[in-house]
Amino acid sequence: MKYGRLLACLLLVLGTAGAQKLDPVQWSLAAQGSAKVAPGSSVLLRLTAHIQPGWHIYSLTNPAGGAGNPTVIQLAEGPAVSGLVGVYQPKPQRKLDPNFNAETETFEGEPVFLLEVKLKPDAGAGPVKLVAQVRYYACQATLCLPPKRKEASATLTVAPGAPAAAISIPPGYTEFKPGSSGPAPSAQQNPAQQNTAQQNTAQQNQDLGAFLLIAFGVGLAAIFTPCVFPMIPITVSYFLNRQDSGRRDAVIHALLFSVGIIVLFCLLGLGVTAIAGPFGVVQLGSSPWVNGFISIVFLVFGLSLLGAFEITLPSGLLTSLDKASQRGGYIGTLLMGLTFCLTSFACIGPIVGPLLVSSVQDKGARPVLGMLCFATGLALPFFLLALFPSYLQRLPRSGGWLARVKVVMGFIVLGVLLKYLSNIDAVLQWNLITRDRFLAAWIVLSALAGLYLLGFLRLEGINPDDRLGVTRLLVACAFLVFSISLIPGLFNSPLPGLEAYVPAATGPAFGGASTGERGAVWLKNDYQGALAKARQENKLVLVSFTGYACTNCHWMKANMFTRPEIAQALQSFVLVELYTDGTDEASRLNQELQEKKFGTVAIPFYAVVDPDQKVIATSAGLTSNTQRFLAFLKTGQAVAETFPPVRP
Repeated sequence: MKYGRLLACLLLVLGTAGAQKLDPVQWSLAAQGSAKVAPGSSVLLRLTAHIQPGWHIYSLTNPAGGAGNPTVIQLAEGPAVSGLVGVYQPKPQRKLDPNFNAETETFEGEPVFLLEVKLKPDAGAGPVKLVAQVRYYACQATLCLPPKRKEASATLTVAPGAPAAAISIPPGYTEFKPGSSGPAPSAQQNPAQQNTAQQNTAQQNQDLGAFLLIAFGVGLAAIFTPCVFPMIPITVSYFLNRQDSGRRDAVIHALLFSVGIIVLFCLLGLGVTAIAGPFGVVQLGSSPWVNGFISIVFLVFGLSLLGAFEITLPSGLLTSLDKASQRGGYIGTLLMGLTFCLTSFACIGPIVGPLLVSSVQDKGARPVLGMLCFATGLALPFFLLALFPSYLQRLPRSGGWLARVKVVMGFIVLGVLLKYLSNIDAVLQWNLITRDRFLAAWIVLSALAGLYLLGFLRLEGINPDDRLGVTRLLVACAFLVFSISLIPGLFNSPLPGLEAYVPAATGPAFGGASTGERGAVWLKNDYQGALAKARQENKLVLVSFTGYACTNCHWMKANMFTRPEIAQALQSFVLVELYTDGTDEASRLNQELQEKKFGTVAIPFYAVVDPDQKVIATSAGLTSNTQRFLAFLKTGQAVAETFPPVRP
């Protein structure tokens, strides 16, 4: 909403109208057909909105979410009323609303809503007053009034023996069932849940696109690792120097070689997907056994890259594959692609590991698609160089720079290793790898990489008489700057952008369990306790399904929940965190709750529920869009505040 423009319009209205109160919408209720009805029968009521020219209200299914909230119609309880069977609305106008810069559904003039009401079978004879309750926004082109609540009533006569009236809905009306949820089409779906589901789908598609782009870029970058780069001229020469092969045949073999790389990594992604079930996929990234195995692998890779020893695959396996590839033909080229992957895995493994783990935080085909994009990025340079072999002469020669890349990768791999160790520590709740210990290790490893590149640390790739080039100097400075920038984190200062990857700190600045100015008090693994507190305080409950080792969850809590507008909105909720990736009974119960009630296993996952466990709005996954998450919170508040329950 353009607040400046809106404020100016409000001041103009107040200045010209003085104390006059704007009330551009009036409501009336009348029974359709006979005013006499039998007990237990249904009656159709006509609820008419009398809207002044130039004003409009929003439909029951308005898709604008937190902006231009939908009109809500309910029926007040009464001694003769069994319930509101359905609400029907005419076709709204769909157009761009300048107040919200979004497509909205609106009504102008005198729209008529139809309410089908069921009477109780034991309703006593005599007059019965039916009351419709409406909450709505009235807006002009540049002005919206605060939401209003109004009532309209009609009187019927209950007469035993009265003929049952036929309920007939005119053409062009659509039904909206109050309180409905789930994947029902159009008007039958709760508008808040419908809007949130659409936002979640868009956000998930956006996140998937970014993930696949990163996977492709990482595959391209893997070309410059010490195990892959020296193989480029050898491999491309193999394509171009085959006996009795022309350019067309060389291109086909280069394509098959690339397919061999893609097939191997896609099989790796399929294996990850097949091993894990619904919650197994999520838990794969937080399982102590999986993280322990990855930690051991990364430790071996890291020490090998630093020069402690050399990793070699069994010579018999490589010899067999090499012989098979030398037999010629398309099968031989495919096997050569597989051999290339295995021989280069010492450098590619530390890259593939984090990529796979980051892809299993959500269900679906992410691991397979991630490996497909990674392998495509890895194989693309070989295919292009086979098409244009003259570009081989422009590539830099292998030399000391590759050895330096290898050692620096060793320091980076050891730093990543700490992340997996901290996952184990968090899930098992040992509290051994604290925030200060973790950051101290990262500071040392980053400083060592910088000092190595400057020549102060003599490892492979650095000779006393080597000239310090500008590129190596700048990279060394980057490592040292990063190391120094981590020091404030030792004293519990926030580290923007890194909080998702380091152990959490407690305190107001981090949204932890505190009562500080910026902090928010979160209950932990106590869903029923949160509901009880919400009843007592007459609030909604914001449920956060999260994980001890969920990077996206940590990012949301450290970076989204601490933003001033979000922190202020959270004060209106009872907050509860439900961890689903632990090894304890609480995590198992939280898993069952999330899967049965919300039909998903993804984390992070957020839901606004009322004290009676009615789901009002949901939001899945990480989002960096403050307004989107704020709209999710405000949507839940707006729907719940429509007719707050009266509690003893």
